[in-house]
Amino acid sequence: MEKLLQINNIHTSFHTHVGEVQAVRGVTIDLYKGEAIGIVGESGSGKSITMMTLMRLLDSNGDIKEGEILFEGKDLAKLSEKDMEKIRGNDIGMIFQDPMTSLNPVLTIGDQLSEPLIKHKNMNKSEARKKVVEMLGLVGIPSPEKRIKQYPHEFSGGMRQRVMIAMALICEPKLLIADEPTTALDVTIQAQILELMKDLKEKLNMSIILITHDLGVVADVCTRINVMYGGIVVESGTARDIFYNSNHPYTWGLLKSIPNPKLDIKERLKPIEGTPPDLLKPPAGCPFAARCEHTMKICLENRPENYKINEGHYSACWLNHPDAPKVEHTYVRRDS
Repeated sequence: MEKLLQINNIHTSFHTHVGEVQAVRGVTIDLYKGEAIGIVGESGSGKSITMMTLMRLLDSNGDIKEGEILFEGKDLAKLSEKDMEKIRGNDIGMIFQDPMTSLNPVLTIGDQLSEPLIKHKNMNKSEARKKVVEMLGLVGIPSPEKRIKQYPHEFSGGMRQRVMIAMALICEPKLLIADEPTTALDVTIQAQILELMKDLKEKLNMSIILITHDLGVVADVCTRINVMYGGIVVESGTARDIFYNSNHPYTWGLLKSIPNPKLDIKERLKPIEGTPPDLLKPPAGCPFAARCEHTMKICLENRPENYKINEGHYSACWLNHPDAPKVEHTYVRRDS
């Protein structure tokens, strides 16, 4: 398979009046053409900032300190703003977390969806309108000919989310980044949105990066999963690796904190105690050490290397060192 995207050792910081926030601290992720991968983790783990770095949509105090972002061989980290504008919305589309803050309240839906077609595809207004109506119908919005004349506040939450998906897909991008696309939606609409994304992925043969804290969502959509914590990827592998052969204590904690309806016996959910690290002063060692029940002295002093568990499965944990004490995995799914 051909790689579409390679994020290599990217570091992103924000300069504030209290110091430098090291939001992303050496993330490496790759993506193949036609593949869907997931990025999961708690709020503040660096998921969205990694993707905003990829899109070059950081705030004015944000800075890419190190690393490269290769998209079809081009390093997006080094492109000019003018060149990035040709890629955003055209080759790479993004569904943002909150559609109400991402849509312009004073422009009609039709005008907002037509803009990228006119800019990137050199369509006239009539051609763009026809394409917008077609795309709104594709994402399941009824009577699209009438709806294009309406404003964002005239749509329900689920319909606004569909509009955001239509906007991200309007130029048929090679890569779709979906940042919490089902947040704040009821379960019925969530299921419809996920089915829509999977369907469009097959129809358009595009790649997807799905950012979420919902492990059930990534299990349904993604073939590979990256688990982030404290600005780094602590474990990566196939969906089966993560759910059935997870290796990192943080991944175990995430899996313990979600219900498993297929178990015959009832188990009390166990939250991960403690709080995420302060990225103003990130820990020298493993970012999860302060909350981990298996912490050793080396965990506090040195960041672990990325150990290869098996082909395509990696875990940044000192427990994988040959001299580390043997710890039985504390979480294994039992619904296979």
